[in-house]
Amino acid sequence: MGLPIYIQIHNDIKRNIEAEKWKIGDRIPSERELSTEFGVSRMTLRQAIQTLVDEGILERRVGSGTFVANQKVQEKMSGVTGFTDLMLAQGKQPSSKTISYHTMEPSLSEMEKLKITQDQAVLRMERIRYGDNVPICFEVATVPENIVAGLEKSEVTSSLYRTLEQKKNLNLGKAQQTVSAMLASERIAEYLDIKRGDVILRLRQITYLQDGRPFEYVRTQYVGDRFEFYLEKG
Repeated sequence: MGLPIYIQIHNDIKRNIEAEKWKIGDRIPSERELSTEFGVSRMTLRQAIQTLVDEGILERRVGSGTFVANQKVQEKMSGVTGFTDLMLAQGKQPSSKTISYHTMEPSLSEMEKLKITQDQAVLRMERIRYGDNVPICFEVATVPENIVAGLEKSEVTSSLYRTLEQKKNLNLGKAQQTVSAMLASERIAEYLDIKRGDVILRLRQITYLQDGRPFEYVRTQYVGDRFEFYLEKG
């Protein structure tokens, strides 16, 4: 079970940034230069860059290129509510469309966020989530394989939180969330039925079990005018 090429490149670029080959605010080389350096197609390279943008490590600036991102100010949100319950609470019918569902080796970022080692496989799934059949968000979720072992794909993709509570007797704890704004890529725009370049809300979340174990690392992109966040400060 090898790492996909784009994840290997993601890891290499992340290591370069951590080693300060490129510092915060630096523009990284062009896609053409990097694809030549790594010996891969522009498409594969673009996929690697996009995963780093989704994680808030890189940021794209229209007409200027791709830069090492500044750390944004973070708001702490309280409580963990799954998408399914969130939609039901608003009187909307939740549904999901699974784009991909694979077990694989974790990337460096996934290992860090989920506190796992490279030999611990993860499930990575991509889903479009809907409320009353209107696309609300596109979500990439990574979960350690041992957490979902023995569960049906349909159970995991429809409502992970409910399934873990009901089938595995796992109780959810806290979540750490980071929210920022970004522009929709062509792929995301197509999934969410919006225009490329429209403003979307990006949420990165690490969800924990009550015993303190992180069990989910999610990167979600919400359609700005179809969703809002509510912050409650204690």
